[in-house]
Amino acid sequence: MLELPSYHAMAAMVVTIGMFVGFVRGRMSIEIVSLLTIAVIAIGLYFFPIEGTRPIDGLALAFGGFGHYALITICALMIMGRGLVVTGALEPAARILERMFKFNLQFGLLVSLLIALVLSMFVNNTPVLVLMIPIFAALAQRGAMPTSKTLMPLNAASLIGGLATTVGTSTNILVVSIAVDLGMREIGVFDFTPIVLLAALVALPYMWLVMPRLLNDNRSEAQVHERQFHTRLRVGNQSFLAGEELALIQEKLPKGIKFHNPPTGALQPLQRLHISGSHEALEDATRELKGELAPSWVMDRIKRQASSKSQDVLVVEMTVTADSRLITRTLPTSGIADLYGVAVLGIHRPERLLGERDQYSDGGDLRIIEGDVLLVQGLESDLQEFARADSLLMLEGARELPRRSKALLSAAIMGFAVITAATGLFPIAISALAGAILMFVTGCVKFDRVGRALSGQVIVLVAASIAIGRVIDESGAADWLGQALSMGLAYLPTPLVLAAIMAFVTVLTNFASNATAATVGTPIAFSIAAQLGLPPEPLVLAVLFGCNLCYATPIAYQTNMLIMAEGQYEFADYIRTGVPLVLLMVTTLSVILVYWYGL
Repeated sequence: MLELPSYHAMAAMVVTIGMFVGFVRGRMSIEIVSLLTIAVIAIGLYFFPIEGTRPIDGLALAFGGFGHYALITICALMIMGRGLVVTGALEPAARILERMFKFNLQFGLLVSLLIALVLSMFVNNTPVLVLMIPIFAALAQRGAMPTSKTLMPLNAASLIGGLATTVGTSTNILVVSIAVDLGMREIGVFDFTPIVLLAALVALPYMWLVMPRLLNDNRSEAQVHERQFHTRLRVGNQSFLAGEELALIQEKLPKGIKFHNPPTGALQPLQRLHISGSHEALEDATRELKGELAPSWVMDRIKRQASSKSQDVLVVEMTVTADSRLITRTLPTSGIADLYGVAVLGIHRPERLLGERDQYSDGGDLRIIEGDVLLVQGLESDLQEFARADSLLMLEGARELPRRSKALLSAAIMGFAVITAATGLFPIAISALAGAILMFVTGCVKFDRVGRALSGQVIVLVAASIAIGRVIDESGAADWLGQALSMGLAYLPTPLVLAAIMAFVTVLTNFASNATAATVGTPIAFSIAAQLGLPPEPLVLAVLFGCNLCYATPIAYQTNMLIMAEGQYEFADYIRTGVPLVLLMVTTLSVILVYWYGL
């Protein structure tokens, strides 16, 4: 006869359900629900401590998540990802994937899912996601699929890949080692790989075609309707434009760039072409066409000053006010570069002002009028002086140019962290922390900008999930749930036994932790196998699989939290896309296990 759970176990289950309901209803932010959960655990355990503990131990349990190695690891991984972004280290990889997405969006996503799945079979899926998140953030900025539609499927693919081998995740190793201690043979690295790959074939169409449709588009209107800047592109000596006619090479030209009044005949080096496009499109044009948007002497001067002062080069947008001296002037006659040492890369004219007369000078340059938006590059102090002196309104959203001189260095640091973690030389926590410190020491990430890399929402959510996991474990709630499960399985057919074990462990891993699910589920599976006269291996594999089916909540696994900020996901997004995938995988894996082991 199963006894009632202890009061602490019942309270732990109530708090867990309450947190889940709070997340799903969405009336309060994730941060508030997380902090309330921590507060309830802290106050409850202080006044009603678990037997054998002191009130102060309850406070340590509730707030211990803020100093837990898992949170430190996630923050360090975010910092390293930021280092790759601000140095432009992943731009080559992003351009390769961009070509695939330009060929076909669905094809690009399918290739990306397969890459994530295969890599995660041999490398811990956390560093795999750390590498891919900034790449897909860059792709989203270049007009490919938004991060909200790619990161969730990528995360799911990497988790399935990590499920396929014993070295794919640390949880797999834990389950196998516990099973060996209980007397079962040691499972080989690839013993269950065919089972997982068969299930992956069933799940792949869902992740590829269905999951993105269930997710919102996180691109803002400002990103969808980007400002179009008019400028003059100076043809470089090494540009393939030199000696060619525009009409004959249209297919080779960057997308998103429009040529105005294109000249006839062959183009010459240093010839100025009137083009327009978004900021990103203009950057692509300068890189692919090897041209410049401003005089080379001022661009070189900005780079030298940035290097000597150890400052970032910024690109900002400024609106011309009625008091500006620039009104009716053109860029060549304005003297901006000489006076302030900044470079104007382009001019955006709002649609309501397009009908103004005398837009162009005799030389063909656009005359500046009130309401124009200038795209300006320079150091922060120079930009502020330019805006103050010439009566310009600096808009929000200043953008740092990548520090490409440190691109190889940041890539090497990330490579060091990934390789040492993947090979088991160091734990992922040590590798990630060392990589983050190196990013600071070498200047790849500025310490005063670290807030841009971290997400407060993720930090409090991780802390709350760690507290919930510990209280479920230490209160005895997990053990009680396991006993209740084992009593009810004696009357079920074998396929449903496997499915029930897998589903139970999946629930534990999505609300407690992988380690808790593994340590509770493996002995239960071994005991049930003995009671029902079944071989233990398929039931242990059901536990191993269930520990990795952590798609349904952001607190289930650290990569779920890593993608949360970049993809701007809500708790409901994980439920909506993860629950169907969990049901699909539980059903498929249970059926395959039955046939594979002849049950």
